[in-house]
Amino acid sequence: MFYYLLKYVILGPLLRLAFRPRIEGLDHVPDSGPAIIAGNHLSFSDHFLMPAVLKRRITFLAKAEYFTGPGIKGRLTAAFFRSAGQIPVDRSGKEAGRAAIREGLGVLRRNELLGIYPEGTRSHDGRLYKGKVGVAVMALKARVPVIPCAMIGTFEAQPPGKKIPDFRPVTIRFGKPLDFSRYAGMEDEKAVLRAVTDEIMYAILSLSEQEYVDKYASVAKEEDAEARTRRFPRMPLS
Repeated sequence: MFYYLLKYVILGPLLRLAFRPRIEGLDHVPDSGPAIIAGNHLSFSDHFLMPAVLKRRITFLAKAEYFTGPGIKGRLTAAFFRSAGQIPVDRSGKEAGRAAIREGLGVLRRNELLGIYPEGTRSHDGRLYKGKVGVAVMALKARVPVIPCAMIGTFEAQPPGKKIPDFRPVTIRFGKPLDFSRYAGMEDEKAVLRAVTDEIMYAILSLSEQEYVDKYASVAKEEDAEARTRRFPRMPLS
């Protein structure tokens, strides 16, 4: 109930007014049945803008940190995401990844839309990074189509670290569904999972026209942080 209240009464109309989203390819999203929408992730605003333009409800796998923040702000954030039907995902370790896949498959078994960001985290510099194979595992196990999606302009509106976005027009572009039925029963083969994931990322790249980096975003973030530390070392306290 809270999801639809947000979508149609509270947040949805405000987002449409503030960002004036241009929507392309919405007809590629099926009117019924299970499907995965896989998108690039540039901004905190992405969580709300895509659901605001979809006709159907979508459930995202959201990072667990949104549900475990300290203090009143943390509790309010957790309550908001839970009420909106989002699922917390622990991103540390292999078991955490398997748990996320189980949760995602549960959504698909209910014939719903599942939203996922294959990069695993927000891009810190606006580029598109290598996708993680969890999206491929779910697509093959559930035997569902994957609809690529590109968020365009949300990085400029609200890059990581910016709490209040600049309200400017953005584009949300959906691509043709990707069918991976030719790989049925091969979800345990690493080469197949990588091939499927790379095909999904290429489809997102074609829609977004970002610069692509063949490296995981989390690794790139760590490398950039280390480089900044080397350039600007902390002075010892006297």
